Amino acid sequence: MRRIQDADGRVWDVVVGRESWGAYFALFVPGRASREEPIRQTQLRALSADEAERKLEQLDDAELLELLGSARPKES
Repeated sequence: MRRIQDADGRVWDVVVGRESWGAYFALFVPGRASREEPIRQTQLRALSADEAERKLEQLDDAELLELLGSARPKES
């Protein structure tokens, strides 16, 4: 898990998620003080959970913030 703070001061936990059809996503979960924000997601190009985790760990904070900017609200 990674933790980042956006330009508005909101804290996000970033984890790998997987959809039922096998696609892997970076999930941006709002921190405790930002619970009004929806969980956001963006797809990662990965063939396995391990590969998705490695890709997420290799991104620096600026790259994670860029992904957050392109992420869409996760549908329930």
